[in-house]
Amino acid sequence: MNELMKITIGDLLDQVAEKHPDHDAVLYTDRPFRKTYSEFRDLTNIVAKGFMSMGIKKGDHVAIWATNYPEWLLTMFATAKIGAVMVTVNTNYKIFELEYLLRQSDSNTLVLIEGFKDCNYVDIINQLCPDLKTSEPGKLNNHSLPFLKNVVYIGDKDHPGMFNWNELYEMASKVSDEELGERQASLDIHDVINMQYTSGTTGFPKGVMLTHYNVVNNGMCIGDCMNFTHEDKLCIPVPFFHCFGCVLGIMACVTHGTTMVPVDYYQPLKVMQAIQDEGCTAVHGVPTMFIAMLEHPDFKKFKFSKLRTGIMAGSPCPVKVMQQVVDEMGMTEITIAYGQTEASPVCTQTRVHDSIELRVATVGSALPFVECKVVNPETNEEVPHGVAGEFVARGYNVMKGYYKMPEATAQAIDSEGWLHTGDLATMDENGYFKITGRIKDMIIRGGENIYPKEIEEFLYTHPMVKDVQVIGVPSKEYGEEVMACIILREGADISAEAIKEHVKGHMARHKTPKYVKFMEAFPMTASGKIQKYKLREMAIEELGLQDAASIETA
Repeated sequence: MNELMKITIGDLLDQVAEKHPDHDAVLYTDRPFRKTYSEFRDLTNIVAKGFMSMGIKKGDHVAIWATNYPEWLLTMFATAKIGAVMVTVNTNYKIFELEYLLRQSDSNTLVLIEGFKDCNYVDIINQLCPDLKTSEPGKLNNHSLPFLKNVVYIGDKDHPGMFNWNELYEMASKVSDEELGERQASLDIHDVINMQYTSGTTGFPKGVMLTHYNVVNNGMCIGDCMNFTHEDKLCIPVPFFHCFGCVLGIMACVTHGTTMVPVDYYQPLKVMQAIQDEGCTAVHGVPTMFIAMLEHPDFKKFKFSKLRTGIMAGSPCPVKVMQQVVDEMGMTEITIAYGQTEASPVCTQTRVHDSIELRVATVGSALPFVECKVVNPETNEEVPHGVAGEFVARGYNVMKGYYKMPEATAQAIDSEGWLHTGDLATMDENGYFKITGRIKDMIIRGGENIYPKEIEEFLYTHPMVKDVQVIGVPSKEYGEEVMACIILREGADISAEAIKEHVKGHMARHKTPKYVKFMEAFPMTASGKIQKYKLREMAIEELGLQDAASIETA
């Protein structure tokens, strides 16, 4: 890509539909939704007119609470065409989090499915808005959520007070193509179009405001790194509500005329089936998703003959897993990407011809048109190659800010436009970055800086260890001690002492875990990120370290 694209999401979809009208845009394997680009564009226009008929104006906030449904995709492109801001809702949210998001985001419309896993979304919105059941659709009046007027239900049932998604198709006839065209033409590429709430390990989630310009260009550059063309097919099992699904998945596809093969939510068998049946050339996932497929008893039954690329992101990939993905899944051109929601989200990515060593040991080099550097967190001065500091980035991809949080925005983006990520990194002489942890994750034991990733990488090499997270826990004597949380392979039997001896025999003494905890699973966000702060909270509770913790925070 020689220059950045100056186009809105709606205009981009129209452009791709003109260029590749009969090419597959979306192929679902578990429901009858298979659309070419021209069919998908036409359906998006109908939904956009339905939203306009409902009274949704430019700048209004439309929240969507659903897994990877076709309607999620349609909502994304329809809101973009009419200049409404799509607010993505984490599918794991419960009542407290939903109320916070709807209130903080000033959403006037909520689009939802029945529910997910153990959570009934319809019950939750009725609890939050007891008068919904007696309201006329579109006329909700709730004092605790004053902005919320419309609730749109995706599904076959009819719920009192809610529009049914299918009504949008009928309501669309009240709005002309010319009216939609005028609205679409009035939009600016720097308008906010997407708001995602960061899962944040501290404090309340913040609404990251992203523009057409942010996500279109980030999607374009990400797809370029994978050498995407309209002949590729990407399986998307990562959640749409997260940037991984929304930008690295959907936008990387649409900017290249690539076919999307979404999976409702991650299930290893469904993903493997979709890759095989649709002849996918790419698949995205966090390392745990790839591990679950590789270790699935039916893995060998599937053929991935066309698979070549995709993105692994979210957490560091063990060397062994990367080698298996290349050797056993055929993903010789798999890439690693790094960033955060505030950067639309990708800042760095490996390229398809980078060595396995670079793909495992680094997160790649800066994307085109993005400046990246490593600075001393105290002085903001750039540090020499190989020296750890804070990763900062600047460019077209940096968010407009946090919604209604000017102070937090000023903390994240400095006066020169650099986004401060809070991640520790090093850069080598070739411009490749290594992420060595969060500034907050770094363990300081008796004045020694310890990077958890280094110990994790070593423990991954143990034949009995399936997965591992290393955290710092409070200590009266040393400030912090090292703790290893380990998931063992099936049938493995090893003692905590043996793990400690293994580290002691190969690494500096101060890196040996004082504590080892064997676990069945790690606490995770819905997007697959491991929540180290929760592991730390659990450890403080279980080990009775509250006194040491209070010294630390005093």
